[in-house]
Amino acid sequence: MGKVVVSAAVICAAAAVCAAAAAVVVRRRMQKTARWEKAMAIVKDFEEKCGTPTWKLEQVADAMTKEMHAGLAASNSQGAPTMLKMLITYVNNLPSGDEKGLFYALDLGGTNFRVLRVQLGGGAVVNQEVSEVSIPLDLMVGTSEALFDFIAAELAKFVDQEGPDFQLPPGRQRELGFTFSFPVMQTSIASGNLIKWTKGFSIDDTVGQDVVAELTRAMERKGLDMRVSALVNDTVGTLAGGRYSNKDVVAAVILGTGTNAAYVERANAIPKLHGLLPKSGEMVINMEWGSFWSTDLPFTEYDYVLDAESLNPGEQMFEKIISGMYLGEIVRIVLCKMAEEASFFGDIIPPKLKSPFALRTPDLSAMHHDTSSDLKVVDTKLKNILEISNTSLEMRKVVVQLCNIVATRGARLAAAGILGILIKLGRDKIKDGEKQRTVIALDGGLYEHYTEYRKCLENTLKELLGEEVSESIVIEQSNDGSGIGAALLAASHSQFLEVNKS
Repeated sequence: MGKVVVSAAVICAAAAVCAAAAAVVVRRRMQKTARWEKAMAIVKDFEEKCGTPTWKLEQVADAMTKEMHAGLAASNSQGAPTMLKMLITYVNNLPSGDEKGLFYALDLGGTNFRVLRVQLGGGAVVNQEVSEVSIPLDLMVGTSEALFDFIAAELAKFVDQEGPDFQLPPGRQRELGFTFSFPVMQTSIASGNLIKWTKGFSIDDTVGQDVVAELTRAMERKGLDMRVSALVNDTVGTLAGGRYSNKDVVAAVILGTGTNAAYVERANAIPKLHGLLPKSGEMVINMEWGSFWSTDLPFTEYDYVLDAESLNPGEQMFEKIISGMYLGEIVRIVLCKMAEEASFFGDIIPPKLKSPFALRTPDLSAMHHDTSSDLKVVDTKLKNILEISNTSLEMRKVVVQLCNIVATRGARLAAAGILGILIKLGRDKIKDGEKQRTVIALDGGLYEHYTEYRKCLENTLKELLGEEVSESIVIEQSNDGSGIGAALLAASHSQFLEVNKS
């Protein structure tokens, strides 16, 4: 009888343990379900707030057009930080396709610079050579004279190495297009005063000075007989390169690490353009559209976190939701909230997930384009970049979903921006009896390499324009506006222009 009692007690104890264990399992399952539901609620809320229905994009486009008008009327000193600057570039002669001869380009936009020589044959680039040079770090924080002397010395060396395939007519001065990708207040086609250095440069005695004059004096010190014919930025160069090969190009957009747009405006439609109007009747406008802002833009709490932690809070707001510099960071910030509030990656928040800009847009693109059945690329990226292991397939699918949300919003807003330009130019509708073809030159790594982003942008533009109008609008990829484009602008603004045409 005693054995039976003991056995019953053991059985009861075992049952209690099993029940407790089962309760723990159930509780964990419930917690896991609750965490998952919380994480999915965060994703759903983010997706809804990133929404870009057609009507909203049309409002964004209208706001862009309105800001374009305002920027053309206001002097640069009057503009608010969020207003489109609509800078007058003094480029009133875009390449016609007839340019011939040997021209040079200097592309200074970061810790490296490029020098190019381009042989033009009237409608085609016959030959070109490029040399890339790293700038010593001490010159980036030294003196203006030291920096430009170094650049001029490399230019002189490049000219000395010129081969027989590049022919400069006897007695002709060499001419250069200077792409200077730092903020300048341009005063003519070949002059502009530096507003401030960026990208790690800090040379006080250059600020406020004409960078073309600085380069010219340095070339004279090095005995290099070369004239700067055009001072441009990469977006204007892209427009020039596009127009050289296609006379229907009216605008250019850069979608890379940053973003910008330029277009051809009627000179008499620019209230702030004073003095005699150019003979061509046209003027290229550098929009600096990264600073565009409108209450119609679908900003979320995560975008405001990114902005607050950026180097320029409150500025470049359009750029911060459509360009390559920021798309990966937005996804990281969302994942961080999911980890903190829904324990999406477990009880411990992965330390790397808290590192700003740990997730770059090329990584985003790779995960977005992962077509493997188990999303192996996503798994590898999470492990190698964020040190997050043991993710389930369902979790990896959520990461891809976030990539899609961010890229889709950016691409659709970029398309709305392009529509704004087309509205300003009166090319958003088909006029009775008029057949016009409009080409937008597009450049930048984001557009070139992020396939889903590119396809979404192009499809959205068709959606906004309608079938009939979209047949007359063409997007053409244009490469190396900062190089070949600058050389082409040197050609179209050459002091030997009439001689070149003969």
